[in-house]
Amino acid sequence: MDEKVEEAVSTLDLPRASRRRLLSGAGLFSASLAAGALLSACSDDKAEAAGAMGNFPETPKWKFTFVNHVTTNPFFTPTQYGMEDAAALLGIEKPQWTGSQNSIVGEMVNALNTAISGKVDGLAVAVVDKDAFRAPVDQALDAGIPVVSYNADGARGDPGTNRLAYIGQGLYESGYELGKRALETVSGGEVAGFIATPGALNIQPRIDGAQQAFQDSGKPITFTPVATNADVTKGLSIIDAYAVGHANVSGMLAVDAGSTASVGQTVKKYNMRSKSLKVAGGFDLIPESLAGVKDGNLDYTIDQQPYLQGFLPVLALYFYKVSGGLIAPSETNTGLLFVTKDNVEPYQNTKSRYEGSTTDKVLVPRSGPIAHG
Repeated sequence: MDEKVEEAVSTLDLPRASRRRLLSGAGLFSASLAAGALLSACSDDKAEAAGAMGNFPETPKWKFTFVNHVTTNPFFTPTQYGMEDAAALLGIEKPQWTGSQNSIVGEMVNALNTAISGKVDGLAVAVVDKDAFRAPVDQALDAGIPVVSYNADGARGDPGTNRLAYIGQGLYESGYELGKRALETVSGGEVAGFIATPGALNIQPRIDGAQQAFQDSGKPITFTPVATNADVTKGLSIIDAYAVGHANVSGMLAVDAGSTASVGQTVKKYNMRSKSLKVAGGFDLIPESLAGVKDGNLDYTIDQQPYLQGFLPVLALYFYKVSGGLIAPSETNTGLLFVTKDNVEPYQNTKSRYEGSTTDKVLVPRSGPIAHG
């Protein structure tokens, strides 16, 4: 083998056996092929260092910004892991995570305007208001900055912006399915639908969908939306008081994570399963809700895959940039999965970035048949 090639091989951080095989040409037709393989590997390393990943061309270190309405809410922990993992996969900068801690729309708009002024390369926005984001999103698009929405997309039939696409759960549809599932066990009576922040467009479409499902059923059911509170402690008190004052309630549903957990706790506190309650359920996978499902105090909670709501917007913005706009972002529903007593155990026992339960990058094994229709 050429001594230059041999010298180069000696500088590589390879296991001893691998270095020996490469130097001897084992598994290769000739020393020249060994040299070719080495040079190819070196070229790949240079390309990666220059910003080219996989089969993609060299690109700038694009930086994307996510504007969120509750930046410190643990629901969005896997969302942040998702956007980080996608950026690492593509060799771009870690996206900025900004917005408001308490769903203050003005703070979100300010964060959006700051990103536009800073000439960010792409934007993902939780559109929780159908009017406030219209002008800044238009400004971004006019400046050549691609924008997608995620997690929330304005009102049903009115996305509230000219964003290129929405990536997240179909909110109205998921609410409709919440009600439809409840109708499997409720034939009449009163059903309460608890909502932390009425009018907030990340959850209002859900309760609208649930209400429509009950109306469409034609069953003698009174569906009553009940405002709780963004403060989970206050919300729990409201749900508790409702349960005390409505001893014959047939169903208790919720459309946000905090209210869902509080429903489960209230059902347990008053042993409502032994009374008139036929169904209890809601949304999201916080530990309290999963425990409620496991213990039978909740019939189900709905997973909307928040990890994908971080990962997929980064891919969409990247493909738009790398293709010169020829690959436009597409509407993407991140799904609806009912977590029940039958399938809750893996959610409780598995620690992964995909559910936000650990920072570790681990392969999550599974085995056995996959459920299907």
